[in-house]
Amino acid sequence: MNALAPLLAPLWFAQLFTGAKSFVDNPLIGSTRLNALGLHAGRVRAAQALAAARRRRLADGVDPEHRGIFDRDGVVEIRDFLPAATFSALQEQLFSYRGPAREMVQGDTITRRLAMDPAARRAIPAFEDFRRDPRWQGLARYVSGFDIEPLLYVQSILPRRRDAAPDPQLAFHADTFYPAMKAWLFLEDVPVETGPFAYVKGSHRLTPQRLAWEKQRSLGARDGDCRLSARGSLRIDVSELTGLGLPQPSVFAVPANTLLIADTFGFHARSPASAPATRVEIWAYGRRNPFRPIKGWDVWSLPGIAERRIPLRWWLGDRAGGWIRQPWLPVGVKGAADG
Repeated sequence: MNALAPLLAPLWFAQLFTGAKSFVDNPLIGSTRLNALGLHAGRVRAAQALAAARRRRLADGVDPEHRGIFDRDGVVEIRDFLPAATFSALQEQLFSYRGPAREMVQGDTITRRLAMDPAARRAIPAFEDFRRDPRWQGLARYVSGFDIEPLLYVQSILPRRRDAAPDPQLAFHADTFYPAMKAWLFLEDVPVETGPFAYVKGSHRLTPQRLAWEKQRSLGARDGDCRLSARGSLRIDVSELTGLGLPQPSVFAVPANTLLIADTFGFHARSPASAPATRVEIWAYGRRNPFRPIKGWDVWSLPGIAERRIPLRWWLGDRAGGWIRQPWLPVGVKGAADG
């Protein structure tokens, strides 16, 4: 690695101006000396400022009530999101659909995803009523801070495996150092015993306390014993929240047909489940280079390209060998709720 350092140094430097977040993969991002001087904190501050500027230009597309809730809490919950007839059709079509599936194992939890690719969209025409809903379109863009089309999947959280390590998603964490969007339209009820999404309201805001915490954590993340924190998804213990001026987490046990959308710079987790269950949802994900000042002009959001991104990403990951980590393994043709 030392022999390659002069060749890799320009790449490492260029990554400072992207969403690269791993303290172990980039020696500049992980440098204790540079972070003591404020490198990580400066990237966090700059990313937040740019996201705020882009959101101001996207604000008119969001219902003022929802925008106010998001700005305050970092998460928005909308029950009965779709008309009853539309939601019933979506459920029937989605649970009947079978397509190429991928799964990832994290601890004792298995997550399955099916891409909402052209084949899935033809088989599930009611999905377009959701995707084209102006409330969804406006919120997805405002929360992500970009005028982009998010990645869209059918996602299933499958019953826990026995005799496995705990799910790392049970620990409260921020996905990355900059604002990003995740959303769920739940196809089934999510009672508290099945491990609902939990979020620390207000933790998406960059307060002086949060910035100081980010700087402090950046000094030891590279050499710490938490692999996911070292890769840039910093973990936090709930006992630390009070010191940051934050409340205890809110748990979102919600009925079917609830849309939940959150900024995952805020601290969040999957709450512990006390009963085995399969949960099915439409899951969305949206983020881009946080240092990109413009809100739109995204080629990956163009019709004909947007709906093919997920199969392309999976195909590239399969063929990239060790260069790109591919945690999503093919498991054949399956339905969302198949055992």
